Amino acid sequence: MEAQHLHAKHGTEEEWSTGFCDCFSDCKNCCITCWCPCITFGQVADIVDQGTTSCGTAGALYALLSALTGCGCIYSCFYRQKMRAQYNLRGSDCGDCLKHFFCEVCALTQQYRELKNRGFDMTLGWAANAERQQNQGVAMGAPVFQGGMTR
Repeated sequence: MEAQHLHAKHGTEEEWSTGFCDCFSDCKNCCITCWCPCITFGQVADIVDQGTTSCGTAGALYALLSALTGCGCIYSCFYRQKMRAQYNLRGSDCGDCLKHFFCEVCALTQQYRELKNRGFDMTLGWAANAERQQNQGVAMGAPVFQGGMTR
């Protein structure tokens, strides 16, 4: 019975909207993340925490941890895990840590693209996104579908 439960849970997980190594599909964000990952991390954390942690606070904490320990990736890894749980994305805790440890830029840019593809304007932050989507009648985090039915 336990094996069936695990299989059913795994079967409901969604794929990420972009690949892990698709960093260059958004060159602007890739460059920003490469030179200053605290910016991208702050934007991701603000959305994932639904505004309870501001972009500036999360980014500053990331920069401080990186400067003091060289391991800001440990902090960002937890946000990847939290994001996977929120959106039921495929992956594992161990895989998250390895991705952030060995390729922080790819991990952060993938998270950024995922949120962007779910309808978030990453430059606005949580509060402005929530207001914008409420005014449009869109559920927060709903996947954005391009195109539509045609006759």
